[in-house]
Amino acid sequence: MFEYIRPGDVLTVVSLDRLGRSLEDLIGIVGRLKRHGVGFQSLHEKLDTTTAGGMFVFHVFAALAEFLRTIIVANTNEGLAAARARGQRLGRPPAMTPEKVAYALQLLAEPNRTMTSIAKLLGVSRSTLYSALPGLIPAQPGEQVDLVDAASPRIGLTESFAMTPGRPAAAA
Repeated sequence: MFEYIRPGDVLTVVSLDRLGRSLEDLIGIVGRLKRHGVGFQSLHEKLDTTTAGGMFVFHVFAALAEFLRTIIVANTNEGLAAARARGQRLGRPPAMTPEKVAYALQLLAEPNRTMTSIAKLLGVSRSTLYSALPGLIPAQPGEQVDLVDAASPRIGLTESFAMTPGRPAAAA
């Protein structure tokens, strides 16, 4: 945009939100336009920075917007702190519940089950399944690995995963 405008031009937009994503963007763009000798008009807000009054109104709007944003951030942070104090779990619920993990381990004991089929059955991705079962790591493609665990009998698996004691799971 700045390559095409010349001193004396007036950049006209339908609304302020069409020019910048944030208040910082708007102030920076309008300041740069002013340094290039270019005016700015917003049709929706009826702003015209080519006049002293228009520039004043723009800065008042900018200050009010910044003030409101600060209040919203403070209220959001207070709400999050209050929820944490009440012991509420914030964020997205985990895809793998303890019941699903137990069921996945049961299914892994079946020789004809693959990680892909277990993930589909549980409604999660393979990487989520590997993350929930930290002892499992993906093997090389096509490699058949026997799973040996002290808590379970020896299981021959055709799916590409292996258990390595003491080693964290790799992302799939």
